Amino acid sequence: MTGPAILEARDLTRHYEVKSGVFAKPKTLKALDGVSFILERGRSLAVVGESGCGKSTLARLITLIEPPTAGDFSLDGVAAGGADRRAVRGLRRKVQMVFQDPYGSLNPRKKVGTILEEPLAINTDKNAAERKESALAMMDLVGLRREHYGRFPHMFSGGQRQRIAIARALMLRPGVVVADEPVSALDVSIQAQVLNLMMDLQEEFNLAYVFISHDLSVVRHIADEVVVMYLGRPAEQGPKETIFARPMHPYTRALLAATPRVNPAERQKRMVLSGELPSPLDPPSGCAFHRRCPYATERCAEERPEPRPLDGRMVACHHAESL
Repeated sequence: MTGPAILEARDLTRHYEVKSGVFAKPKTLKALDGVSFILERGRSLAVVGESGCGKSTLARLITLIEPPTAGDFSLDGVAAGGADRRAVRGLRRKVQMVFQDPYGSLNPRKKVGTILEEPLAINTDKNAAERKESALAMMDLVGLRREHYGRFPHMFSGGQRQRIAIARALMLRPGVVVADEPVSALDVSIQAQVLNLMMDLQEEFNLAYVFISHDLSVVRHIADEVVVMYLGRPAEQGPKETIFARPMHPYTRALLAATPRVNPAERQKRMVLSGELPSPLDPPSGCAFHRRCPYATERCAEERPEPRPLDGRMVACHHAESL
């Protein structure tokens, strides 16, 4: 079951002023430089790219931890940009986050029951008995036994801790869950269990996921739509099936080619990226990817490509048709 758009972003931008010395002129770090998307209830948007491409910055904006420098987004039809403190507090109940590290995201001094009940204690009028019953019911849903209610986080495995973190994120019944690399710190044997749990919970609560990952094999498993980020901007964006079947941006092709495949017929032609991601403090002129791109031309070095519709997706590449 899906539904109307619950999260809509329009040209989201986040810049930071960075000083390298006492007398040095501040530089502008463009962590996020124009991202737009629409996410419906019951659907998953995957945001992928190398470290430093703006994925986690986007997560902080969506979860209202930081305001955007420019652009705007709305949650469940309510504009989040420019909202006052009371409105922001109400919006924060609609979007929750699951962090990468299940060992660091849970308070080691609090028992599982207290961790799960805390969002209810802060944001609702439920009494202690009602909060406990809600916590126990959520533990059932995420596959934790009720006797775990009185235990501390250090008594659980990594997979169990991430189940606790997922349960905590769902206690306020949000419409959107932002999952920032939620399985990358887990053993491979546990990753599929947690991903399957997240998909079951998505169906149960009609959740929308913003799934941040560098692992395209995980994205293939859970995403409906994909945004491939490079240096704060979308390089390619569209339905998962379209992008995986025929990637059109050279950067997307490189990411897919680097993903291990068992079946030789499914392996992309190897494309090795040269160099490293440029600094967002000193981005290249023209296309940010041109210094690492084997297809770059003089136009790529001079003119920044804007995202344009092509073959069922948006792609920011001057030569996408001819690659």
